[in-house]
Amino acid sequence: MKKILTLAAIAALTAGVSAYAANPFSDVTPDDWAYQAVSDLSDQGVVEGYPDGTFKGERNMTRYELAQIIARLMAKEDQLNAEQRATLDKLAGKYADELANLGVRVSNLEKKVGNIAWSGNARMRFNQSYKDDGSGDAKDKWDGRMKIIAKAQVNDSTTVTGRLRYDMNFKAADNPDHVWMEELKVNHQFGDNFGVTLGRQDLFLGQTGTEFDDEFDGAIATAALGKVNVDLGYGRLIAGHLGDPSKEDTKNDNEMFLGRVYGDAGRISYDVEYLDGKDSLDARLFGAGLTARLGGDFNVFGDYYKNTEYKGDPYTWTAGLGYGHADWKKPGTWDLSAQYLHAEKGSFIDDATYNVVPASVVDTDGGSASVAKYWLAQGDVILQKNVKLHAEYAFDVKTDTDTDYDDLWSVSLNYIF
Repeated sequence: MKKILTLAAIAALTAGVSAYAANPFSDVTPDDWAYQAVSDLSDQGVVEGYPDGTFKGERNMTRYELAQIIARLMAKEDQLNAEQRATLDKLAGKYADELANLGVRVSNLEKKVGNIAWSGNARMRFNQSYKDDGSGDAKDKWDGRMKIIAKAQVNDSTTVTGRLRYDMNFKAADNPDHVWMEELKVNHQFGDNFGVTLGRQDLFLGQTGTEFDDEFDGAIATAALGKVNVDLGYGRLIAGHLGDPSKEDTKNDNEMFLGRVYGDAGRISYDVEYLDGKDSLDARLFGAGLTARLGGDFNVFGDYYKNTEYKGDPYTWTAGLGYGHADWKKPGTWDLSAQYLHAEKGSFIDDATYNVVPASVVDTDGGSASVAKYWLAQGDVILQKNVKLHAEYAFDVKTDTDTDYDDLWSVSLNYIF
């Protein structure tokens, strides 16, 4: 689109922001139909000319140039009316990548238009999961999942985030409708280095997701101390549990204390955790994780967790090697990894093992197996912007029982929006 046509349209955004302004460009005369628009936008600092004093309105405008103009308009947002802000939001969303390259935080858009920003993700997956009869045999499964995320800006220091989730089994005879609020949390930020998050939230520990609960109810305080972050929290595990599930009474009395230190040091990412379920769960978990980024897109990673309160002091560990980096915004990028996992009953949050090997392999609800060992290979490739193909393959699955487990695999298409 011609530069001068674009500027004429944008001028409508700022109507009423400035008074009549003189034209600074030698090649734009008072006889030109867009004279007033160009003059006003120049006076506001929204558009700039060339060093020779010209505007060159007849040449096509690039996306990068338009993003620069949008960024300048965003700085004047408080001078716009509701309709003008809505138009600016649409432009900022369309040119989000260019704005990011300019160093403009697209997350600032979350403070606009009704103070609510919407996003989400979806997945279509086909996999082989274990049957519930304890035979170790696999069965085919085709399912889907969608999550809708709403983030509302209450004020400059407070945000509220909610996440709705719906799961569907496409091979089931019936699939009862069930949408639930998987996450509902409020974050209060006290300055740049300290914040508190209250409500239902994700609890993601370690480097590999071995310890994970997506429905942790409680409070977590976070302090950023330079390159080191510290979390202190207290709450209840909802989707998963740790230690002895028989001690979880009808009141969901599975409270636990959390302490965590994590950060980056050059090519190293690390975390150290302590979880204490006290007498309610027979759980006192110590753990640590490490990822080392080597040269040539290689990385090594691992996690280790041990429960010193549960019988036998069970532990879970994993270690592996990865290569590449799948970037959601860059089609054709990819990654591969391979790792070994040793999991013992009572030492991991039971919702936490990988999708391809459910926690029922080491059944925390009274199954006979108490140890599982297996190899896991994973890969990702970005097919299109915000579309990822993910695959997992678990093999040589062994437990401390005589059950012979089939190899398992999973393929899924994942989308973010």
